[in-house]
Amino acid sequence: MNGTTRIPRKPLDGIYGGILKFAMKKKMGSVPEGAEVMWHHPAIFKDSMKFGAKVEKWDKLDRTLATLAAMAAAAEIGCSFCLDFHYFLAHDKGLDESKAREVPRWRESDAFTPVERRVMEYAVAMCQLPVAVTDELAAALLEDLGAAGLLELTSRVGMMNMTARGNVALGIRSAEFAEACGLAPLAAPSRPVVSAS
Repeated sequence: MNGTTRIPRKPLDGIYGGILKFAMKKKMGSVPEGAEVMWHHPAIFKDSMKFGAKVEKWDKLDRTLATLAAMAAAAEIGCSFCLDFHYFLAHDKGLDESKAREVPRWRESDAFTPVERRVMEYAVAMCQLPVAVTDELAAALLEDLGAAGLLELTSRVGMMNMTARGNVALGIRSAEFAEACGLAPLAAPSRPVVSAS
């Protein structure tokens, strides 16, 4: 791929594009290349952003668990953009950065509680083809999180699957948000993952 996306980037233009560009630069320091790829179809871009904003308002799952699940799914799929972005968001939300940093090697790390491990195991199992969630794991998480929490976990991981797989397919890679805000590099994955980079 030689460091390029599979669809060329298109500068955000027009009034709405200008507003988005300003907001992204203010929040993240730059406009991610993925935004410029998606700008070829503004309706998809806008609707994806709206849905992502709605997902962030869901509140039946602890914010740390939601972040760990999203990052574990992103790591499993190999989406460096999603992994880096959610690490940045963990920092931005004031969550435990040292835990977020360990997600790529969560199986070997001693940073996580049993519930956090089950959440990441579930996220990874949902990313398998075919889906590898067991009755035992689902039952344990139902006990841990309640029905609404487990449903939210499932929906968040499903959303991450769609986003991460799309980014990998389009060749959208990390925008180095974590590095730009001075976060320690993510821990090395415990095993190789397929990546677009």
